[in-house]
Amino acid sequence: MVPAEKESGLHRIVVVGGGAAGLQLVTQLGDKLGRKGKAHVTLVDRARTHIWKPLLHEVAAGSLDIGHHAVDYLHHAHEHHFRYRIGQMTGLDRAARTVQLAASHDAEGREVTPERAIHYDTLVMAVGSTTNDFGTPGVAEHAIALDTQAQAVRFHQRLVNAMLRAHTQTGPVRPGQLHVTVIGAGATGTELAAELHRTLRHVVGTGLDRIDPDKDLKITLVEAADRILPAVPHRLSAEVMALLTKIGVEVRVRARVTEVRADGVALADGAFIPSELVVWAAGVKAPPFLKDIGGLETTRTNQLVVTPTLQTTRDPDIFAIGDCAYLVEAGSDTPVPPRAQAAHQQASYLIKQIPAKMAGRPLTPFRYRDFGSLVSLGEYSTVGSLMGFIQGKNMFIAGLFARLMYRSLYKMHERALHGTLKTGLDAAARALTRRTEPRVKLH
Repeated sequence: MVPAEKESGLHRIVVVGGGAAGLQLVTQLGDKLGRKGKAHVTLVDRARTHIWKPLLHEVAAGSLDIGHHAVDYLHHAHEHHFRYRIGQMTGLDRAARTVQLAASHDAEGREVTPERAIHYDTLVMAVGSTTNDFGTPGVAEHAIALDTQAQAVRFHQRLVNAMLRAHTQTGPVRPGQLHVTVIGAGATGTELAAELHRTLRHVVGTGLDRIDPDKDLKITLVEAADRILPAVPHRLSAEVMALLTKIGVEVRVRARVTEVRADGVALADGAFIPSELVVWAAGVKAPPFLKDIGGLETTRTNQLVVTPTLQTTRDPDIFAIGDCAYLVEAGSDTPVPPRAQAAHQQASYLIKQIPAKMAGRPLTPFRYRDFGSLVSLGEYSTVGSLMGFIQGKNMFIAGLFARLMYRSLYKMHERALHGTLKTGLDAAARALTRRTEPRVKLH
């Protein structure tokens, strides 16, 4: 292994994971501390670009071009006074205060960066979550998750290839050939089902006239609970259910998957759903490498258990935020949910608390505030429930206002990374390019 990088006497802040929380944190710490020479700020991630995770269902459906929205880590680090180190974290030496990174390789298998270690004084784990298949047979072999950019792009390519194959084959479209089954009716699965319903028909409309969209295309959404979107208010769930039924998405609730096969999905009640493409969006867990890493306390789903200040229970110099952190606040029986708004709030909290820790001041406890839920069904509709909007009561919203609110969440994320001016310029540029490009990505 290459020796750990040598540093000057500045405090070394290392953030592992360049998702929404991690990238926001290093960006603002770089501007606040790195630019003024008060600390070394380093981001570690195995990918080279960042995409806001709630957009991955649009990438998978082809309604969003990842090239227009991805943030290049190396360039962004240069612009915001932090350093980017590529590599998958594989280990933690708390005694030596180092993070071990695996070697990285290019598409031809050649080594790009060697195994190495990075020193830290303050470490923040922001590695997010991965799909939890609960040990269901066939998931790894025959289903695609939507945890990463690569998975979303892979699914879209398989989708387009399946439609081209069906259009050019000598025989008719077989039953189940152009069927897509989405397992898990949380926000990701529900939004993907609606988006696919629209984009599949658009792809057919580009000239694949041997495919009959009403007869050959089918989207099935499968959920083990007794309703879709089980984590949101019942009214919101019922509204989304009605919209999906109206556009023709088949929804199966109280349906437990027992096996995913090459030709479809088997259910516990003996039913079988023929399907050429299967997406697994049911359940999340923290990455497996976190399990008992460095002797830290973890949960059965590999999350790092943290105190009210987001410090790990066995090491105050190591923080965890976002989906990989497990925090039960005082007075609550349930942990802070693995949602984008929680990750954003925790990153904003640490931007203030890490300088306080460096100065030896006590940290204030983190407080999570639930602002509600928004679910986008693409061009069909957007619905949501805002928490405590008027005099402590929830407010149900739908239509244009809900869609604007949903889009504003992404704009807030972009503003945290780029500032108001660049975010506005990027939005204007995308609006112009949309007029000259296909509405759905076809490759």
